[in-house]
Amino acid sequence: MSREQVVFVTGAAGNLGAAVTAAFRATGARLVLVERSRDKLVRAYGSGSPDVLLERDVDLADPAAWDRLVARATERFGRIDALVHTVGAYRGGRTLAEEDLATWSTLFDANVRSALLACRAVLPGMLARGHGRIVTVASRDALTAEPGAAAYSAMKAAVLRMTESLAAETRRTGVTANCILPAAIDTPQNRASLDPSAWPSLVPGDAIADVITFLTSPAARAVSGAAIPVYGA
Repeated sequence: MSREQVVFVTGAAGNLGAAVTAAFRATGARLVLVERSRDKLVRAYGSGSPDVLLERDVDLADPAAWDRLVARATERFGRIDALVHTVGAYRGGRTLAEEDLATWSTLFDANVRSALLACRAVLPGMLARGHGRIVTVASRDALTAEPGAAAYSAMKAAVLRMTESLAAETRRTGVTANCILPAAIDTPQNRASLDPSAWPSLVPGDAIADVITFLTSPAARAVSGAAIPVYGA
């Protein structure tokens, strides 16, 4: 990867988004960093730089917001080479019979709708140039659901299948689409909610970021439609 790569990272101030951003900054990539929370983005990255465009206060479930994002990014850098969509949300602990429909709607918007709109927004430019890399983030729960996580698991499964369909639709176009399936990530929030004996099983964010940077690199040019487990070693 070179300094010429332009990478779009959503959820850039979140735990995984920050790890992904750090990994790409180490490669010299130019970055479009997107975050719903203005304060979180400013605290994490200041006011940006010539090689870093900060996009804050963004509603990623709004198609018009995506149109504006891509237009500004393209105006600044000329193109988008890679999309890494880390945004998502978790709600759990209630059975399928108990969980209210509002939770299903919230998780759909945060996980599925945001990923759908992200892919749709960057795809035309990538197809026109004959090059692009799309990486979505689902979860191990997309493959095997746990009790009390029906809504979350269903939404992450939708992200996975959507990414697989996108990969099939973009074969031989120069655009690839792949999905990461992490286990529980090593974050302050997860450590606070788990017994310390479980901490060694948490997956480091930078390990997931390494897989993502590989998928956007020339070395992964023949990899598309993959559902990649990152469960920890």
